Amino acid sequence: MFAPSDERLVERALENNKQAWLQLVKRYEGLVYNYGLRMLGQREDAQDLLQDVFLSVFRNLASWRAEASFKTWLLTIAHHRCIEVYRRRREHIDIDSVDHQASDQDWHHPDRVYQGQQRAKQLVTALQQLPIEQRQVVELKFFQHLPLAEIAAQLHVPLSTVKSRLYSAVEKLQHYLETA
Repeated sequence: MFAPSDERLVERALENNKQAWLQLVKRYEGLVYNYGLRMLGQREDAQDLLQDVFLSVFRNLASWRAEASFKTWLLTIAHHRCIEVYRRRREHIDIDSVDHQASDQDWHHPDRVYQGQQRAKQLVTALQQLPIEQRQVVELKFFQHLPLAEIAAQLHVPLSTVKSRLYSAVEKLQHYLETA
């Protein structure tokens, strides 16, 4: 059976169809949670972001105009909420509180799981060292797989700025990971 499109689910959710709303949440909760985890670095903050974003989406669902995809609109809201959180707190993030999951194939190889967790910690630590503007571009490009032009539109900055931030961030990440 085919899954309904985001547009159809939004239409049905606006007609007070709870199942349609739950399908939208289920479809994107992992995306928003993982975005929050990578951007904010703490599981609790990512969970708070998830709730905040979907509450905002629920309240403003009628304002989505389908000029951009629902996913892009949702990530834009998540992006703005992350900026708000980042501005409220500027203290050091405890890297040990970040969730890490091993693949199903590695569960019986503790050394692989440990190595994967160490690499993930190094990457998250390196990402946390970047300025928020560069971290956003890295997140949207490498984790959300958005094209540079769409990142520029979402962040309301010129394409050349996105490219500059991306190249600078990649250079900093490489340097940090090589020295770590």
